[in-house]
Amino acid sequence: MKVSTGIRGLDKVLDGGIPQGSAVVLEGAPGTGKTTLGMQFLYKGIVDHNEPGIFFTFEEFPDQIYEDMKSYGWDLKDLERKNMLRVIGISPDILLEQMVANDGLFEQLVREIDGKRIVIDSISLFEYLSNEAGEKGRSILYTVRNIVRKFGLTSLFIQEDDNLDKSKIPFEHFIADGVIRLSLKEHMNIYRKRTLEVTKMRGTKIKEGEHIYQITDSGIYLLLASQIVTDKYISDNNEKIKTGIPKLDSLLGGGMAKGAVYMLDTNSKANYRHIVGAIYAERVKAGNRILSLLSSTQTITELKALMDLYGINIDQLAKEKRFYFIEHYNRPFPAGWEGSVFQVQDMKNEEYDLFLREKCTSLIKDNHEDWFAYYDLSTIFNERGAEYVLRSFAKETAFARSVGMTVLVLCNFKEVGVQAASFLERTSNGVFKTWVDGSYQYMQVTKSPDGQISKPYLLESIDQKPYIRLV
Repeated sequence: MKVSTGIRGLDKVLDGGIPQGSAVVLEGAPGTGKTTLGMQFLYKGIVDHNEPGIFFTFEEFPDQIYEDMKSYGWDLKDLERKNMLRVIGISPDILLEQMVANDGLFEQLVREIDGKRIVIDSISLFEYLSNEAGEKGRSILYTVRNIVRKFGLTSLFIQEDDNLDKSKIPFEHFIADGVIRLSLKEHMNIYRKRTLEVTKMRGTKIKEGEHIYQITDSGIYLLLASQIVTDKYISDNNEKIKTGIPKLDSLLGGGMAKGAVYMLDTNSKANYRHIVGAIYAERVKAGNRILSLLSSTQTITELKALMDLYGINIDQLAKEKRFYFIEHYNRPFPAGWEGSVFQVQDMKNEEYDLFLREKCTSLIKDNHEDWFAYYDLSTIFNERGAEYVLRSFAKETAFARSVGMTVLVLCNFKEVGVQAASFLERTSNGVFKTWVDGSYQYMQVTKSPDGQISKPYLLESIDQKPYIRLV
């Protein structure tokens, strides 16, 4: 069972919340909002979930906390009167003494309000306790953690981390069930941005990364990392088309949005053919007509061999006029394909524009079915020049969107240059990136209509279709 943190964005990071009964370290430098987050965890637990809580403070007086929290509209005294909250100013040695005592103050407080959550602010002061009984910081924290577990409490242990040696993992991280880190970082030389990162949480999946948060008039507000503004008119389209790669579909919220334009950015070492092959095969099985602009590195014969692996007979599809090819190179193609291969190698740019406007447009409009288009934009850069691409690409994608045709475009952003790559990324609705680093190939969604950006995934070869898996 999950316990809501009271912070909507943080609950999403934690896949629903903190596992019930967990002891979590909340660390950060002074001014990062640790006390606010801790109290929000208690306050929202009470008002939204009817879960009473206790806040133990070693350094601040309760009256100061009451006053500070009023700025968020939280009336803590009212919750205390309702027997739902306790704010206790106490020293660390007395708290420890009362926690280990049978029927001590700690147990009495928990039972008195039927406590479900606690916050201790801050466990950093336990290290200053006397060692007369032979207790050291590690054993003290073990004791505290075991006692809160005994009572089934979901707990936040606040810790100052200004003096932590970043090259070493603090022992508190090993003892705790989870670790949430708050940071303040320079931003744009003028501003400072606040980031939250969950580095550990037993019993739940977490969304990795540093997530930006703000301290607002109503408390902590967190925005997930890897999220940009959504293209609502596209992302709200319920119809998604499958890529044939299950994990990629999941990262895209169910698949590629129908009628959107996606870019596949590769480097020179990356093998992208099974990505394209899986998508081709899935679109054919779905009944789409296909328009493909062939690259200089892939002939029709090679494409035919690739599609054979996926059980797709493109000879038959070409004869049925369901698979069309735009060919920029003087290469042979199988007999019977004459009506499916458009040879454009001798066309000047103006003639090629006319071919796209008249032949391709009428072909697509005359066949009132769903279309899928794939083409290697590197071919257009090489054969027709960067100026042509920058002039024509936006018009081509606008037409595709207007007829509901989903498009996948292959390009190497690094090869075409920063200006062209920036233009192509802006013009596309989504971008997948695949690259090789050392002995491994990776894949990442770096732009999508719903605003989500994925972490990098390893691309693993497998023996069964689709022959690749994202790990």
